[in-house]
Formats: sequence, C-alpha cells, structure tokens
Amino acid sequence: MRNFKIWERGAIALASFGVAAVMLATGPVRAAEDDQLFTMLKVDELEYRASNRKDTYNWDAEGWIGEDYNKLWLKTEGERLVDGKVESAEVQALYSRLISTFFDVQAGVRYDFKPVPKRTFGVLGVQGLAPYFFEVDAASFVSDHGEVSGRLKASYDLLFTQRLILEPSFETNIALQSVKERGVGSGINDVGLSARLRYEIFREFAPYIGVNYERKLGQTASYAKDEGEEPDNLSFVVGLRFWF
Repeated sequence: MRNFKIWERGAIALASFGVAAVMLATGPVRAAEDDQLFTMLKVDELEYRASNRKDTYNWDAEGWIGEDYNKLWLKTEGERLVDGKVESAEVQALYSRLISTFFDVQAGVRYDFKPVPKRTFGVLGVQGLAPYFFEVDAASFVSDHGEVSGRLKASYDLLFTQRLILEPSFETNIALQSVKERGVGSGINDVGLSARLRYEIFREFAPYIGVNYERKLGQTASYAKDEGEEPDNLSFVVGLRFWF
C-alpha cells in the first residue's frame, strides 16, 4: 500500500511536470517567436455496444493543448456495463514533442481506475500519420509493479463521399508478464477489429453505426474462461464522433 501511494504521488508529480513543460514551452520565449497556443478535444468513440453477451457504453477520447512542437495530451478510454458497473477505465497525461512532419513522440503517465487492482504506468510512445494515411498510436507501458506491456492502434478513413466515411480499425495489446489478478496473460493478450460508418453532418460532428469484434488470446483467454467469460465478443455499435 505504501509503494502504491508513492507511485500515485509520483504519477501526479510527473503529470504536473508535463503541464509545466508545456507552459514553459509556450511562454515568453516562444511568444517572441510568434508561436500560438492551440487546443483540441476529439471524442473518437462515444457509443452503445449491443451483443449477445453484454451490452456496454464505451468511450475513447483525447485532447491536447500546446503549440506546433510541444503539447500536453490527455487521453481516456473505458467500458461501462449498461447496469452501471465500470469494467475498465484509464486516463493518460502525456508530454508530446513533434519529431517529424507526421509523428510525435509522447511520454508521461497512465492510471487505470479499473480493472482492480489499480495500476499506475510510465508511458513512452509515438502517434501520427503513417504512410498510406493510416492513423497510428503505439505505446509501451511499465507499471508501478514492474509489469511491461504495449499497445498498438491503427485506423484508416475510407471516403465514399465527402460526408460518408468508413473507418476500419485495429487494436492489439501485449504483455511480457502474466498478471492473473487483472486477467492479463503473457504474450499477445487480444486483438480488436472494428468498422464504423459515419455521416459527417458537419466535419466536427458525425453519428455512426458499425461492428466491433474482440478476441482474447492465449493465457488471457484462459483467465477469461476461468471467470466464466467467453474469449470472443461481437458487438453492433451506434454512437457519436465529434471534435472541437
């Protein structure tokens, strides 16, 4: 418990450092170079998922404040059962630095509120636009218990018209160690495939429908079965995507 409190304080301190870094980067020196301070909030997924196993509300959002080269990013994602129980919830606070025309390197902290037991992680990753216009977000994590893991997300916008857009996406998580109390096995934990068809009423506001498939693999699938859960799940989704 004492170690957890120390890590929690460290996470808060590191997040504060990220805020201070952005503030310094956008202070008088930057102002003298005519850099401007910008903000953005994007909710990629705010949706209801219906399946034959469980119905959930899901969210995936991110925002930033900063200038061209330095930004403070906040990211959050999670899942809540329709009956009110939160299955997973995390938030990340990251310092982001532009390293090429299309990519940022990011470092900071991540805190998992769910599942239990809670965890605090150090984060190092990259985010940007890969060749052929794939949006990529890749990150590695080291927890306050020394557990090492990683995550890769990729998506692509396929335009049928200027307003009707199909977005296929892929996500996978890996771990170097097994953490049975969190239902995480070593190796590739899971894969997620989805396709969301959205209609942009405005560029900043788009309702969508789609499908989402998740499959737990290896030891992670075994842990799920031990808890009476199926390792795979197919959901139909309806939701909103917006940004400003």
